[in-house]
Amino acid sequence: MTKNSRRSHDAFFRWLFADENHLRALLKLSAKSNLEIQQFLAAVDPNTFVRIPDSYSNVDETGEADLAFRVNASSGNHALVGVLLEHKSGPDSNTLEQMEKYVNSVMKAYAQSHSATRIPTVAILFYNGKGPWDPFKILRKNYSDYFFKSVLPYQCHFIDMKMISDEDCIGCDDVATAMGVTAMKYAFNRKKLLAILPKFQKALTQIPYDEAKNLLEKISVYLKEYLGESILKELDMAFVSIGQKYGFVSAGDVFRQRLAAGKAEALAEGISKGRKEGRAEGLSKGLSKGRAEGIRQNTLSLAKTFRNKGFPLEAIADATGLTIDEIKAL
Repeated sequence: MTKNSRRSHDAFFRWLFADENHLRALLKLSAKSNLEIQQFLAAVDPNTFVRIPDSYSNVDETGEADLAFRVNASSGNHALVGVLLEHKSGPDSNTLEQMEKYVNSVMKAYAQSHSATRIPTVAILFYNGKGPWDPFKILRKNYSDYFFKSVLPYQCHFIDMKMISDEDCIGCDDVATAMGVTAMKYAFNRKKLLAILPKFQKALTQIPYDEAKNLLEKISVYLKEYLGESILKELDMAFVSIGQKYGFVSAGDVFRQRLAAGKAEALAEGISKGRKEGRAEGLSKGLSKGRAEGIRQNTLSLAKTFRNKGFPLEAIADATGLTIDEIKAL
């Protein structure tokens, strides 16, 4: 997979799991359904994860791996273990070769700069594609279980994110990781996504405003690439109870904001007209006429726009004060 073929949604995975706290939460969620990850977490000290800077690699240019970390082994005298994270949203026959190059370049460079001869490395491949995929299929075809792990010059574990349960995500203390995993799990399943994400509303209100707003914005941009612009409107409605706090406003809120702006514009227009007439009577008449006409036209225009976008007629009528028949006639 080349730089040009690498889609921008990989940035969401990198943004979220470059944080060591989110990485720990992701691995703990994965370990609930994957014995190899359980064993890995037992062999290291998860509290010692530190990201290896991108300056040690050409990750942004070649796409050989998404993220690299080092972590202390649970035994030994501060022995280090290298950890690679790679994300795929579709099958890629070159994945194992890509990660092998990364092991040979990044981990060797990092080891040399820290006076170590070598660092044992564990690569973890996360997949959230539409259909099933087994990146080890060819290896399993050619080699028995006895030789299988010896074929690769590093340990490699595969996590299909669809195997992480919704219940574990909803119960996870790390809201950002839980919502991020959920968004990735159902990036191809609009119906399921809209049913699950609102269940995080209560947990989302427990984290700082800026963090929550940033998380929702990142998820929106990520999902828009998979599901299109309309998913944002549906997420807006799904999160209506906490909408104003975190920027997901309801249809009625949109109408009211736009109407308020229209009223202010109409008021200014009426005052300007009255001043030009130069008489108090003209000011009064101009203000009244301009304000009434401006508000009326703005209301009709807004109602027509949102009707054409498919918003419920009842919501439009509630926000604008127009009747449903008036809205239909526009």
